[in-house]
Amino acid sequence: MSHYKVVNPATGETVEEFPTATDDQIKDALARSHNAFSSWKNTPIEERTAVLTRVAEIYEQRSEELAKIIQTEMGKAIPEGQGEIALCSLIYKYFANNAEAFIEDEPLKGPKNAEAYIERLPVGSILGIMPWNFPYYQVARFAAPNLALGNTIILKHAPQCPKSAAVMEEIFQEAGLPADAYINVYATNEQVADIILPDPRNQGVSLTGSERAGSAVAAEAGRNLKKVVLELGGSDPYILLDTPDLDTTVKTFFGTRMGNTGQACNSPKRMIVMDDLYDEFVEKIAVAAQEAAPEDPTTDGSKLSPLSSVAAKERFLEQVNATVADGATILAGEEQYDGPGAFVKPVVLTDVKKGGRGYYEELFGPAVMVFKVSSEEEAVQLANDTPFGLGSAVFSTDEKKAEEIASQIDAGMVFINSPEQSREYLPFGGVKRSGVGRELGPLAMDEFVNKRLVFKKK
Repeated sequence: MSHYKVVNPATGETVEEFPTATDDQIKDALARSHNAFSSWKNTPIEERTAVLTRVAEIYEQRSEELAKIIQTEMGKAIPEGQGEIALCSLIYKYFANNAEAFIEDEPLKGPKNAEAYIERLPVGSILGIMPWNFPYYQVARFAAPNLALGNTIILKHAPQCPKSAAVMEEIFQEAGLPADAYINVYATNEQVADIILPDPRNQGVSLTGSERAGSAVAAEAGRNLKKVVLELGGSDPYILLDTPDLDTTVKTFFGTRMGNTGQACNSPKRMIVMDDLYDEFVEKIAVAAQEAAPEDPTTDGSKLSPLSSVAAKERFLEQVNATVADGATILAGEEQYDGPGAFVKPVVLTDVKKGGRGYYEELFGPAVMVFKVSSEEEAVQLANDTPFGLGSAVFSTDEKKAEEIASQIDAGMVFINSPEQSREYLPFGGVKRSGVGRELGPLAMDEFVNKRLVFKKK
């Protein structure tokens, strides 16, 4: 039975299966990717970036088609899917327009009788292991900077996204990328560990996924002395100090949390609210959750599509139930959807106990946890009391105070008076168990690169 298959999460129906790669096919992909690197790295950067520009254009032209593919694969509504594809186009354009500047030689100050500078050079064939929650976007933020730099890519996508994985390879070829500079493989985890990472032709691995997956891949990469970039989970805090318009704030917090049906790493999973606003905030956000019923993902504008799979639904509800069993209060979502597929109703939890499941685990679905605090110090302490450190946000009418609080949060990203955003020019990544490395923005091209020192005596 194939490991890679399209299963419609709205119905649970298997739509299409794809054959898992054989060991020989994986070895062949390694050889082809390595051989392609020898020419791609020497291709003028103007030609490399021209390919990315063309990729961006194709994404725009095929937006509706591409959105329908991931709607069937992982349940994303068409409007959200088209939004993801538009962001991908911006990412490819961004690196097409800026890559040359990002890899310019960096002069070093030294004695007058010498010249020294740092070159930024590609390193070779890189493995990408990508998740299902943003099938195109996750690949774009990895592939665009590395292809611009001159690296080649072997891409292992999530087993439930084989169709979008194949289409992305097709688009690169249509855009003029040389054969084998980007290779899609339907590999198993065992093939990654036993064949790809030990092979000297592989120069590193970038993974976006769960904390568990990141730990496993990092262990194998470390065993083989390979560079890693890990974009893992998050339990992002949003601190609300004060607001001139609580209705708008609740709408912003809830709408951001429900994006992609709550299946985003950088999502406000912990809402930390000052005690004078807490009761009204909880009342309003519970109403918003109760009114947000699951909808068919083909409904235009739907923000409550099914979760990515029935298994994801079961895992999410098990976490919620365990959190309630540990002492939390559930204010919305207690009576869950009992129809077919992976639909769930939004959940609002309060009184989440320290040490309970939801307190330290990432709830990957439409769950809101609200915490009451009585001081700014308590808010910061609670925000940092997590093994994760991806994103965060602070809201206050006093911008200076918000900046002061934000400066104390242990996270890779902090937003002030704004919900978190994923934009092509903003570096994305975390600290602690949220991973290592950065993607997007100018930092993305500083990962899989040889920063080679050149020193010349005059």
